[in-house]
Amino acid sequence: MTALTTERPDTEATPPQVGPRPGFRHALNMELVKLRTVRSTWWTTAAAFALGAGLTILMCWGNADWLASADADESPGSFITWGMMIAQICAVVLGALVVTTEYGTGMIRSTFAAVPSRGRVLAAKSAVVVGLLFVVGTVTALVGYVGGNYFLDREGIGMALEGDVLRAMYGSGLYLAGIGLFTVAVGFLLRHTAGTISIVLALMLILGNMVMLVPGTLGDWLEKLMPGNAGAVIATPVSFNPNLLGPWEGYGVFLIETAVLLGLAWFLVRRRDA
Repeated sequence: MTALTTERPDTEATPPQVGPRPGFRHALNMELVKLRTVRSTWWTTAAAFALGAGLTILMCWGNADWLASADADESPGSFITWGMMIAQICAVVLGALVVTTEYGTGMIRSTFAAVPSRGRVLAAKSAVVVGLLFVVGTVTALVGYVGGNYFLDREGIGMALEGDVLRAMYGSGLYLAGIGLFTVAVGFLLRHTAGTISIVLALMLILGNMVMLVPGTLGDWLEKLMPGNAGAVIATPVSFNPNLLGPWEGYGVFLIETAVLLGLAWFLVRRRDA
């Protein structure tokens, strides 16, 4: 009797070759491609520039005579970056869309599949928003200054690009960048476009003024510490509200508030389903 023997195949599988995990640079490049290839980026940045620079020039033109008169109770410095108060709306919209659009379409699952470290995704989105809005905010403020100061100069109240005026130029970039970062954090928390935009705008533009109605010391501190009030002072040479914190103290408070939100967003995004 002949015994048939068969060669037993090697059942020990060769482990697949796994490449390096996508790093921050990969995530950053991915977010840059997304940012520059969607039309909403160009529309929102163009609107921020047009509103920020255009309204500043318009306000300086319309108020130059009054500011030069003895009846004026405001400084020209309060008007030289006036349009940035409106441009911040565009910064909120951009910060929200960078995050919430992907949640709305389901594309966020592909993003997390490409970059499994969700913290890197949050950091990359934050970086591209901050970089873009800092440049847009600074350029917008400078153009508004050049145009608006022309009308102030004609009335003999022009402002040199130095000291607090110079600080307000790059401060406008810092403020828009901070608003974008604040909105990115809220976007990751809420994952809904309309809700994110509504809540951030309410905090920045509505509640910041309403807390002035709260009496006593509590109302004073709420007025100083509201995100929009604390952060906006850095973007103007002379604030309309003298009761607020100084430019750098206020911006520091704004950054702390933003960091708290980012920390909460990072915590939740790593634990929730996409």
